[in-house]
Amino acid sequence: MSRAEAAPRTPRPLWSPGLLRNEIAVTFRRWRTLALLAVLACVPVLVGVAVRLDSGGGKAGDGGGGDAGPAFLSQVTHNGLFLVLTSLAVTLPFFLPMAVGVLAGDAIAGEAHGGTLRYLLVAPAGRTRLLLVKFATILTFCLVATVVVALSALAAGALLFPLGEVTLLSGTSVSFGEGLLRALAVAGAVALSLVGVAAIGLFVSTLTGSGIAAMATTVGLLITVQILDTIPQLQAVQPYLFPHYWLSFADLLRDPVYWDDVQKNLGLQALYSLVFGSAAWARFAGRDITA
Repeated sequence: MSRAEAAPRTPRPLWSPGLLRNEIAVTFRRWRTLALLAVLACVPVLVGVAVRLDSGGGKAGDGGGGDAGPAFLSQVTHNGLFLVLTSLAVTLPFFLPMAVGVLAGDAIAGEAHGGTLRYLLVAPAGRTRLLLVKFATILTFCLVATVVVALSALAAGALLFPLGEVTLLSGTSVSFGEGLLRALAVAGAVALSLVGVAAIGLFVSTLTGSGIAAMATTVGLLITVQILDTIPQLQAVQPYLFPHYWLSFADLLRDPVYWDDVQKNLGLQALYSLVFGSAAWARFAGRDITA
């Protein structure tokens, strides 16, 4: 027996920072990704301009618990920082998850359709490591997309409206600095709210070799689940739907902070990530790769 034959094989590590950096660089150089981020950046500007043109025409909202969006909107003309919160509330139900769904749906199916998936697996990547890198890239996009919305809204809010002390939903006034920190916490909560969509999209992407079909299916599931979340007769199952607690980030703007729904949202996203991430791995690990 030769020395090469006798030497034990070194197990391939599950994580590769170099592969992750390369995947992130490739993803954020694509025109589709840049176009999605550009559209997301435009939404806060359009909201800010619309509020500016209509300022003085509406009445202040009640600031009630469930009406987070209108409560934020009523405060925008008094403090531009609330444009960040309003923009996140506007983009979270559809724009942000749709963008994540497009990217996640194309993660594996797009490689298969383009004929590059087999090459990636022939290279020293491995199926599990490739899937982990793809998922980490999608999560990176979740964070970047949320930050793009928040920064665009902050810039537009500073240009169109005054800045100063922030009146929380509970009526307490805090300094602009603390308000900025709370807005940062809200952005983090919004980014984490997209984890469930990312996992579902990645799972769907392992089921087909067509990137367009995977993207359409993911976005279709997103719309369907959100419709189900509005039907009163389905109240028993709605707390288990991934978008049910998305707007719980409004509770971070109370004094004291209400953590119950925020924790439920994060726990639900973690559960969806575990279930659909495991399903994606099971499907991808046993899939016959021909492209």
